[in-house]
Amino acid sequence: VQLQASGGGSVQPGESLTLSCTASGGTFEGYATAWFRQVQGNEREFVAHIGRSGGSRSYANSVKGRFVASRDNAKTTMYLQMSDLKPEDTAVYYCAAARATVLTLLNVDYWGQGTLVTVSS
Repeated sequence: VQLQASGGGSVQPGESLTLSCTASGGTFEGYATAWFRQVQGNEREFVAHIGRSGGSRSYANSVKGRFVASRDNAKTTMYLQMSDLKPEDTAVYYCAAARATVLTLLNVDYWGQGTLVTVSS
């Protein structure tokens, strides 16, 4: 499976941005998916998880209420809608997929290439 992330950019605090990640080369609905982010020098951290059907979702406390993760299995694409962005959301965002029912940092099978989100005034 190849994952291609897009949608990153530079925004001001309070603005919104939507990331997309399109999968190819596999059976997308067979994979749990998630978003992670990483600031240079820090460990990659969990942002949001979306189950295979898209009905099961979970979020990091730091983004709960501001970010919405979703997926469209027919389009083999996952999304991360980010609103009320804060400077501390600045990071490289990665999409990920795993055959496991629940995806964690330890069982990721495939990573997207990362897309940079910069939140600054």
